Amino acid sequence: MAPNWKRAIIVGASGGIGEQIARKLASGGCRVALVGRREDKLRQIAVDINGVSLNLALPFPSDVRDFDAPAAKVEECVRALGGLDLVVYSAGVMPRIGPTEYETAKDRLIVETNLIGAMAWLNPVAKRFERAGGGTIVGIGSVSGDRGRRGNPAYSASKAGLECYLESLRNRLGRRGVSVVTVKPGPVETEMTRELGRLPGMIPAGRAADLILKAARKFGKTAYIPGRWWLASKIMLSIPSRIFRRLPL
Repeated sequence: MAPNWKRAIIVGASGGIGEQIARKLASGGCRVALVGRREDKLRQIAVDINGVSLNLALPFPSDVRDFDAPAAKVEECVRALGGLDLVVYSAGVMPRIGPTEYETAKDRLIVETNLIGAMAWLNPVAKRFERAGGGTIVGIGSVSGDRGRRGNPAYSASKAGLECYLESLRNRLGRRGVSVVTVKPGPVETEMTRELGRLPGMIPAGRAADLILKAARKFGKTAYIPGRWWLASKIMLSIPSRIFRRLPL
């Protein structure tokens, strides 16, 4: 039976895919805790969702790089929502990296936001769902995590690490009735990708949110978004390293 989510935390809800997921969940009557760094944007989204009469969207400003905050923040969100069924980790950064740039400060920002922030938020959620014997965790990875691309080494590494972390959670929690879903989108139109221009296969954030929520309803799944990226990934993984390193990726 597909899950019927009533209370959700969306980490990275102040824009892009996270915002669209929050809006779509709320449109179906799910109460959503909006977590993100930009308090003004979170409040604006909450007002837009709630209108004059609803109380479905609740803003919870928090920087995912504050690794000590999530344990208390999760509890705060759960109290406000009246429980918890679903958590989506959608926070992510991808600063531009020049072809001859090796900048540890940028790499640290990427890894702390995309990977360690996910661990800090999802660890307390995993503990809660394990005790409850149910719940859904969704982590948004990327097709970029399938291989080490020369364009942004830290971004590829962070998404590969996130996929492995989520698989580990899935192997721990699946027997407890907890679904851990990894979604791996191709290019999506967001603020993060705006400077990259129109990329092949790029889809709107709203379309990505629809596909992610559809995948999240299937227990313990890894899904490419859209599905055609699964075949593209298999082809890419089959390319020998001596050839792959010459590709403009």
